Amino acid sequence: MPDITPTELHQRQQAGETPTIIDVRETWEHEEGRIAGAQNIPLNSLPEKLDDLDELKDQEIIVHCKGGSRSASAKAYLTQQGFTNVRNLEGGFQAYTAAGI
Repeated sequence: MPDITPTELHQRQQAGETPTIIDVRETWEHEEGRIAGAQNIPLNSLPEKLDDLDELKDQEIIVHCKGGSRSASAKAYLTQQGFTNVRNLEGGFQAYTAAGI
């Protein structure tokens, strides 16, 4: 599945869409700033949260972190676990906020 740009995500949110967004940063990072509607599941907690996400296996999930590397790992992990529609937010939270969103 191709990654998603901050602009595309913002446009979809402005259009009223509510995609599933998972912030894989640490809790303290999420508390300092977040994308509206994102749920925080730190990368190292993903394995223990898989059962909670099972109903989303065939739905779009957008993962993000600070700059894109942790979320790339999360995308790869979720894909290996059978999730079929995982997209990484290009440039992460930094790019999303730098775009003035």
